Amino acid sequence: MVQRPFYPEGDLCHTYLLHPPGGLAGGDNLHLNVVCDAGSHALLTTPSATKIYRSEHGRSRLAQALAIDRDASLEWLPQECIWFSGARGTIGTRIDLTADAAFIGWESLCLGRPASAERFDTGEARLDFEIWRDGMPLLIERLRAAGGAPMLDSRWGMQGHAYAATLAAANADDAALRCVRETITPRVRGHFATTLIDGLLVARYLGDSADDMRLALTRTWMLLRPLLLGREPCAPRIWAT
Repeated sequence: MVQRPFYPEGDLCHTYLLHPPGGLAGGDNLHLNVVCDAGSHALLTTPSATKIYRSEHGRSRLAQALAIDRDASLEWLPQECIWFSGARGTIGTRIDLTADAAFIGWESLCLGRPASAERFDTGEARLDFEIWRDGMPLLIERLRAAGGAPMLDSRWGMQGHAYAATLAAANADDAALRCVRETITPRVRGHFATTLIDGLLVARYLGDSADDMRLALTRTWMLLRPLLLGREPCAPRIWAT
C-alpha cells in the first residue's frame, strides 16, 4: 500500500510504503515495481521496519524493482528489515539506471532481535542487492545467512554483529568519497567502510545498534544529497514520529 504523496520540497514527491500487516510470513510474496519517468524526482521510505516472521513452512519473498529514467532521481531510504529467528525468506532489490539518472539509497537488516536477546539461531536469510546502469552491472551483492551458521560469528562474516547495511550513491567522485570519509566515518559507532568504483560510492555498516546504523546512513545521505542531487537535506517527517 502507498500512503498519499507529500511534497515538502515542492517539486519532489515523498512517498511512504506500507507492508500490511507490517511484515511477511511464510509463503507471502510481495512485489514492488517503481518507475521514475524522465525528469521525475522521488523519495521513498517506510514508516517502520519491515519484518520477516518465523515460519515452519513456506518461504517469504520480497522482490523490489526500481527503474530510473533519464534526468530523473530516486532516493530509496527504507527502514531496516528485521529477520526473526526461524524466518525463511528472500529479498531481492534491483536498481536500473540510465546513463544520466541519479540515485542514492540503502538496504539494511537486523538478524534476530537483539533487544529481546534473540539470536538468529534458525531459519535462512537470502538477500540480493543489484545496481545496473544501461544494462551493465555496477554492484551485485549476495548475502546467504543460515541460522546458527559459522558466518554469523566469523571474522569473514557478521563477526557476531546483528546489524548490517549497504548504502550506494551514483554519480559520485573522489571529492564526495573524501567528504564521507573525513566527516562521517570518524563519528560512526560500529564498523563503517566506504569505496568508490566507476562513479558508484558504496558505504557499508556493521554493528550492534539500530540507532547507530540509522544515524550512519542518514548522516551519509544528508551529506551526499547536496553534492550529488543539488538539494538540501529534507528528512521525511514520518521519521520524527
